[in-house]
Amino acid sequence: MIKKKDKNTLRMKRHYRSRRYLKGSAARPRLCVNRSLKNIYAQIIDDETGTTLVSASTMEKDMMKQVKGKNGVETAKIVGKAVGERAKKKGITTVVFDRGGYVYTGRVASLADGAREAGLDF
Repeated sequence: MIKKKDKNTLRMKRHYRSRRYLKGSAARPRLCVNRSLKNIYAQIIDDETGTTLVSASTMEKDMMKQVKGKNGVETAKIVGKAVGERAKKKGITTVVFDRGGYVYTGRVASLADGAREAGLDF
């Protein structure tokens, strides 16, 4: 009998494979995306010091009010704009996009579009 592999295990393998090449620095930090079934999270991380510089997610109280009644793609775009605006306030203009092993479509692509609209370059 053929056993189907777990989707998250396959995603984690893709993520580790891509992280060999993606490194965030102080000059160009890493925009990391994580998604669950209900929520989406974005962080801008400096890998040299191991610190999170900026973050945004649908779990924040003010964000919950903005995304209420919207679908996943729309909420991802709102989170992308929020993380982009917060990054601009901190003086971050260019980032390395880390999709976290997820396929670049749907919510992940929408978050990237929102961050680009807010002024981030990647």
